[in-house]
Amino acid sequence: MTTSSPVGAKICGLSTPESVKAAFDGGAAFLGFVFFEKSPRDVTPETAARLIAPVRGRGVKPVAVTVDPDDALVDRLMATMRPDLIQVHGKETPSRVREIAARAGVGVIKALSVSSSADVDQAQAFDGVVEHLMFDAKPVEGSALPGGTGARFDWGLLAGRRFSRPHFLAGGLDPWNVAEAVQASGTPIVDVSSGVERGPGLKDPALITAFLDAVKRAKD
Repeated sequence: MTTSSPVGAKICGLSTPESVKAAFDGGAAFLGFVFFEKSPRDVTPETAARLIAPVRGRGVKPVAVTVDPDDALVDRLMATMRPDLIQVHGKETPSRVREIAARAGVGVIKALSVSSSADVDQAQAFDGVVEHLMFDAKPVEGSALPGGTGARFDWGLLAGRRFSRPHFLAGGLDPWNVAEAVQASGTPIVDVSSGVERGPGLKDPALITAFLDAVKRAKD
């Protein structure tokens, strides 16, 4: 299955000027910065603001990636990093998502963990509430991280699914399988983190470039 328009891409867990430049130069539509202490990609809002500064307003959307953020974090992010979108990757309810969006004044990406079609069905509760849905692989039991682990799910579970806004596919993507993932799922936007790293939290600019090149070729 293929999509009828260009596939967008988000590079997540950026933490260095070199990785931000590679993502921007390669044509990423979204730049993700993680604010979660247990993650090897964790940065401060102030660091993210500095990293974004050279590319802000140049056609890319900065995304603040959070896990069950409290109001204090939301306020700090909006005062310093000023993201275009806030991604929530925890146990947030539709009502909490509405609160975050209203407080921040920006759209929300809600990430959902998937291992079965029933997990995809849960997206209906958020469809129309959020700016984007994200379907990520369910982490292995006992994992401290809700995403960014390199785990993947059956991409075909998304085939034929339609939502009110373009959705993201995440989980185990890399430069070598992203084209297959797009064809199998029909997803309009892909998200990568560990798949473009040479070690936990260490983004490789060459892998970022290779991933984005593969996304551009995904429909050929």
